[in-house]
Amino acid sequence: MKVVIKMAAVVLAAMGGYFLLSGFMAVPVSPHVLSGTRIPPLYHFPYRQAGLTERQAAAHLLSRFTYGARPGEVDAVVQMGLESWFARQLEASLPDDSVDRRLTQYDALTLTNEEVANTYPRNGQVLRMAIRDGVIDKDSVKVDRAAYRDVLQNYMQEKGYKREQELFRQFCCQKMLRAAYSENQLLEVMTDFWFNHFNVSITKNDCAEFIPAYERDVIRPNALGRFNELLLKTAKSPAMLYYLDNFISSAPVQNDTSAQRARGLNENYAREVMELHTLGVDGGYTQQDVTEAARVLTGWGVYPIGEFAKAGRAAQLNRWTDEQIARRGFVHDGDFFFNANRHDKGEKVVLGHVFPAGGGYQEGVDLLNMLAHQPATAKFISRKIAVRFVSDDPPASLIDRMAKTFMERNGDIRQVLITMVSAPEFWSPLALREKTKSPFEVAIGAVRALNGDIRQPMPLYNWVTRMGEKEYYYMAPTGYPDRGTYWINTGSLLNRMNFGLALAEGQIPGLQINLLALNNGHEPESAEAALQVYGRILLPERDLTATEKRVGPMLYDKGLAETVGIIIGSPEFQRR
Repeated sequence: MKVVIKMAAVVLAAMGGYFLLSGFMAVPVSPHVLSGTRIPPLYHFPYRQAGLTERQAAAHLLSRFTYGARPGEVDAVVQMGLESWFARQLEASLPDDSVDRRLTQYDALTLTNEEVANTYPRNGQVLRMAIRDGVIDKDSVKVDRAAYRDVLQNYMQEKGYKREQELFRQFCCQKMLRAAYSENQLLEVMTDFWFNHFNVSITKNDCAEFIPAYERDVIRPNALGRFNELLLKTAKSPAMLYYLDNFISSAPVQNDTSAQRARGLNENYAREVMELHTLGVDGGYTQQDVTEAARVLTGWGVYPIGEFAKAGRAAQLNRWTDEQIARRGFVHDGDFFFNANRHDKGEKVVLGHVFPAGGGYQEGVDLLNMLAHQPATAKFISRKIAVRFVSDDPPASLIDRMAKTFMERNGDIRQVLITMVSAPEFWSPLALREKTKSPFEVAIGAVRALNGDIRQPMPLYNWVTRMGEKEYYYMAPTGYPDRGTYWINTGSLLNRMNFGLALAEGQIPGLQINLLALNNGHEPESAEAALQVYGRILLPERDLTATEKRVGPMLYDKGLAETVGIIIGSPEFQRR
């Protein structure tokens, strides 16, 4: 424990000083061959102008566009060519047999929202269905809670229902496995980026069960596509409609006192789609624009999902054919439903653009498309991408070039990334090792570097949570802040130290590490020798002088596992 506390103090001091490593060294690592043929480069990375060798540049690419280099991966990238490797990652079509095999045990991952609702109903829904079916008397629920819980459990088993927590467990497990083992690393990184940008949270009951499909069907397939298409799909997804309450937003109707219509206009989504998803807080919109946008988006909701919803007030809607729905001006698209009766049909004006009276669903599509193509949106999104991949405070010159590409290429995310990585600012010494790793990046990066075998992902997920990042549970629509100051404090560093030691010492259940196999079955003769061997594995292409000076005094009489754990907890490993 003394070592951990002392190490945390060392790391905190180093992080506070923004330790930048100015030196690099090329080191031999075991070969790791990526499948596929070499792709001719279509662009050029100016890393040599920044004074980097090809191997150093490869390590930098891997630190930004993957969850960490595996042993030998720097060699593979150099052999393929940096530009060719990046082109393959942009395609995101590499075979992922290893991940697919690991995911076969999670049967919930392929379920539609309809199947999820019918298999993993929320607790309140189960209770209401049991009361409806006469299994439980509604007046006795509060009298004998223990008895009714037993009856409810039997009812769930008879119906084949499963607890929602099992759905969420499988969902969290798949994220750990995809990040650790997918060959399409850029796709996984960008999926994480966009999920955080269009954040929804399991903590909100209404949307929770629809979040797995939200990531699978909305975020991941569009993570490297066009921004306007991604924006529209998030806006129409049940997860977002429930999370930001747009499903209840409707135009006021005179002489209609029903609870559903009395809810009226809800501005939550309209506000966040401008402030967080497109224009940014300084994007030039007003409160009046928010109100008008909310009016445009009235009537956007969710088609009844699951037998419980279909048996309720929406039973009549479920009996209509698609032709009958369309004839009434409604729109049914998968789980999305536009209710023309709840839509404000008056004239609206957003950012000076007039939406004539009498419009319907299409004006909502037009609004989102307009927001997606605003210059303020191009700059806001470009800056956010640059913050993720370059530095906490990226140069304005880089943001401007990325925004120009965004506008000229119709929000093509791939082209924006190419512009960024082809820019001198990406390779500048000011950008190297500038980003602080999130807890998720620390955990997955260490597992990848040490060729860890994740048999049971939840213990590793729990460690990420302990370090301060509970995936899918962040409550605010902002998503997790992407700044080093958010992640680094004394308490979080102690947990990072303890994680490194637990991982290296094999104390994380369901996760196997073979340290000797990484050194051809040989154990280094001393802690100092171990620092050299495993430092090169965990910190590829870096000059280890600073690490040796910082952690060397702590290695006296330390075994191999503890030495590796100290490296994982070092300031150098906390940055990418």
